Amino acid sequence: MKVIICGAGQVGWQIGRHLSGEKNDVTIVDNNPDLVRRATETLDVQGLTGFASYPDVLTQAGARDADMIIAATHSDEVNMVTCQIAHSVFDIPRKIARLRSQSYLNAIYSDIYRRDHMPIDVVISPEREVAETVLKRLSAGSAFDTETFLDEQAQLLGLRLDESCPVLHTPLRQLTDLFSTLRSIVLGIRRDKVLFTPNSGDQLFAGDEIYIMSHVEDGARTLEIFGKAKAKQDRVVLIGAGHVGLSIAKTLEAQTNRIRAKVIEKDRTIAEGAANELEKTIVLHGDGLDEGLLEEANISKSDVILAVTDDDKTNMLAAVRAKTLGCSRSIVLINDPSLIPLIGAMGIDSYINPRSTTVSSILRHIRHGRVKDVYSIGDAEAEIIEAEVLSTSPISGQKISDIEFPESVLIGGILKSGVMQKPTGSTRIEEGDIIAFFVLSKDIVEMERLLQVSIDFF
Repeated sequence: MKVIICGAGQVGWQIGRHLSGEKNDVTIVDNNPDLVRRATETLDVQGLTGFASYPDVLTQAGARDADMIIAATHSDEVNMVTCQIAHSVFDIPRKIARLRSQSYLNAIYSDIYRRDHMPIDVVISPEREVAETVLKRLSAGSAFDTETFLDEQAQLLGLRLDESCPVLHTPLRQLTDLFSTLRSIVLGIRRDKVLFTPNSGDQLFAGDEIYIMSHVEDGARTLEIFGKAKAKQDRVVLIGAGHVGLSIAKTLEAQTNRIRAKVIEKDRTIAEGAANELEKTIVLHGDGLDEGLLEEANISKSDVILAVTDDDKTNMLAAVRAKTLGCSRSIVLINDPSLIPLIGAMGIDSYINPRSTTVSSILRHIRHGRVKDVYSIGDAEAEIIEAEVLSTSPISGQKISDIEFPESVLIGGILKSGVMQKPTGSTRIEEGDIIAFFVLSKDIVEMERLLQVSIDFF
């Protein structure tokens, strides 16, 4: 597949990393020569310095025979015009644009992106993606990572194990025997900063970060077995009332189960705007690092602090201060991947990287075969790929025990006739089944080969 990526920032670089690693023909375009140089020196991609919306630049990038263009520059307008040029001049079949401005995302203007207007096949909104991710983290109790799959019947839970976990030093095969009715599978273990796929003889140790796929009905029981209590989330303090914070607050207000939220915003204009738009939420103007203001927000009796400002360090410090004042749990927004190793040491419970959520959103639209969802884990270390089995797939009609999957692949769950099942070696894969696979990045290309029907990409 020939892909042009417009924008060599973190999102463009990560997408380029994924696609070039899977032997696609990738060209990255950016008007910043340093970013282009970084991409070409660290990735197997071609680079071009220039403005992505210029037809002559796209011509040099190979737009005349490109299969897809991904517009992820810092400018919404450049991304939109790039897709328009890609359609009108080059007839590129697939066009994806990242748009931040809420005005462009208003549902009443959705006709803008029709083929006869501003033809964009997929619009990705980082702010909306982040807000949705935050709300999922809230619902997952003490998990540091979570996502739903298989028609929302399966839930991925990322858990950080401590000495209180009752199943430490127990082989995974023994856990299966002890909890035979539990519809949960340990898919990945991160130990000493290395993520790997476990086998049935592996044990769990304090300090491990594990990824579990569980039936949603067994989520609370799974948390209990691994030493994690179901956390309350009735009272929330939000630091930051920008697009992300405001979107979260509005969603919390709309939920049927009442969650009492308070918002702290440093910028007076933004704080006043949020206060006008929110009906049930208290908005406080001031610094989220101010101890007196946090106490005024009753932080000691709050269940969760959500620090979602544009400043990573402010988010981290606000979370630490809130926890020292008695807040039970913290979730922070982190843009700089180099700060992520500090999260555990600072006692922060969970983090969200906006670029990772955007990358996951884009990847689900560019995978081969009948892929329904893709979720990127960690720093692009692995993916959960949800895909439908087609009649021509090499795995159709076979028992799981007979399939030669790549060594890092595990099946987290199977949707058969609309009902999620926990897979076993004797489970037969059939046409129409929807499967959630855990795959380390090194085996993604081989996994896609097993899912493909033909050489068609879409």
